[in-house]
Amino acid sequence: MSVTIGLQLPPQHGEMARMREAWLEAEALGVDRIWTADHFLAQQVSQKDYAAGQIVTAKGGKNFEATTVLAAMAATTQRVEIGSMVLAVGFRNPNLVADMARTIDHISGGRFILGLGAGYLKEDYEEYGYPYGTQKSRLLDLAAAIPVIKSRFQKLNPKPLRKIPLLVASMGGQIGMRIVAEHADLWNVLGTTEKVREKCELLRQYCTEFGRRFEDIETTTFCIPQLNPDVDPDVLYGELGFRHIIAFAEGPDWDLGPLKELLAWRKGLAVR
Repeated sequence: MSVTIGLQLPPQHGEMARMREAWLEAEALGVDRIWTADHFLAQQVSQKDYAAGQIVTAKGGKNFEATTVLAAMAATTQRVEIGSMVLAVGFRNPNLVADMARTIDHISGGRFILGLGAGYLKEDYEEYGYPYGTQKSRLLDLAAAIPVIKSRFQKLNPKPLRKIPLLVASMGGQIGMRIVAEHADLWNVLGTTEKVREKCELLRQYCTEFGRRFEDIETTTFCIPQLNPDVDPDVLYGELGFRHIIAFAEGPDWDLGPLKELLAWRKGLAVR
């Protein structure tokens, strides 16, 4: 089983020119996928917050909008797949999401992955005037949006250059992971090794419920030692079977040191 390496660079706390340089540098290093993030307000995350599953909003930080960043990524890079980890479904009409995804796919030459989630940061919704609702209502909105997006893909002229892979980021046991089991080509899960192991077992159960093989959904997660030192890429890949492991870099510098370490780890797999 092969493993791909990704890099998420949230478009926050820095300048566009430096972020674009980081995309190109990462592509030259050999990264397979580059991800952005979808927030209206910049964030700052500490190890304590990350462990508690909390994100702290830094309202004064620099921040760029995700879908226009994706279009820039599509035009700037040449080889890597690109996507957002993830677009919040409540921010955009699902028919529009399909049209934007199709357009970015054409700009990129067929390298786009559509990442979707229910959204979680209340400040984003309130600042831009979107109804926040509840976690359940946002997940139900996600479940309703995906069939609309898939249907719109078939109506667009021209259609996407390929069947755009759908990544769903959700760990909710009652609704969210059922959405993953029914619709997702890729699934992103976050947390300690034990939490990731637990969620993988739960998704296996839901895949059986929907008549799908767990192995047909590409599992993805982050490896961010400074925030979660518990996560070990050997365990993620060797024991849990993760096929896409993602490094993380923040502005203003978007330091690619963690990405280089992950790429070196993957290279070392070949000689073990």
